Amino acid sequence: MQTHRFRHAAAIAASVLIATFGLAMSGGAWAARVGVLSNNFVEEAAANFSSQLSGHSFTPIDLRTSVPTLLSLTTNFDVLLVFEDGTFVNSSLVGNLAASFASTGRTVIVGTFYDQDRSDGSPTNTPHGWGTLENLDPNTTDGVGTPYALRSLDPASIVVHPLTEGVTALFSKQYAGGNDAKPGTVVVANWAQLNARGRPDPVIAYRLTGSACVIHVAIAPNYPEIGVVGTDFGGDFYRLWQNAFDFGAGHCTSAVTAPPDAGAAPVPTLSGPLLALTALLLAGLAAGAVRARRR
Repeated sequence: MQTHRFRHAAAIAASVLIATFGLAMSGGAWAARVGVLSNNFVEEAAANFSSQLSGHSFTPIDLRTSVPTLLSLTTNFDVLLVFEDGTFVNSSLVGNLAASFASTGRTVIVGTFYDQDRSDGSPTNTPHGWGTLENLDPNTTDGVGTPYALRSLDPASIVVHPLTEGVTALFSKQYAGGNDAKPGTVVVANWAQLNARGRPDPVIAYRLTGSACVIHVAIAPNYPEIGVVGTDFGGDFYRLWQNAFDFGAGHCTSAVTAPPDAGAAPVPTLSGPLLALTALLLAGLAAGAVRARRR
């Protein structure tokens, strides 16, 4: 009877250990292969993220020369970042592609100046639309888009969330904001300045639609034309982007519950350190059970 109990305990510990590592591999603490898609400055943005952020790899995909296939994206990347600098005619094709990518359960992140090509953007930008990605993204524009004016984070608007962890300050002199959250979108921080419609202007928000998760970081990635860190933009800029890629790597799962109409609700996950500790404890339990059985 004692031998049977020890074997049973060891088997349970081993099973839970395997399950724990399986959960860890799907969590946001693990590295993601990020495809960086843009019609301009894609190499500079990818290189900057590679030098400033940890745990993820960044590969530039220049949309000026071609539009990649869905198979090439799903084979090589876990997360996509989509942005632009200047509107371009292929944005709708890229948006359809990104929407299909998101619908496979992988995360898409959009950043400034995504709003300028959205079909409801300012006519002065001659927007081409982002195709079916506009059905999944968290925000519409405010009818104007990037205001080319100061935007600073409203500390009182910050929701405790993996996307805002360590983020207490953020600003951009001209390359941020101009958005309006859709119903059902999870907004975790707003700019202090209202949008052109007189409503809160999201800093970072995400939306879950079935298996698709799309995150909007309403500030431009860093490349030379954007300006100087600390002068033209700054605060917890890189921490915000790190959080976005970490959260996206975990398929937008967290302990935070999304609004009922936001689509699939997030599921709780454990942090990387806690998972590792749990795994070690379970391994110890299994080893102890085996030693006791031998005695």
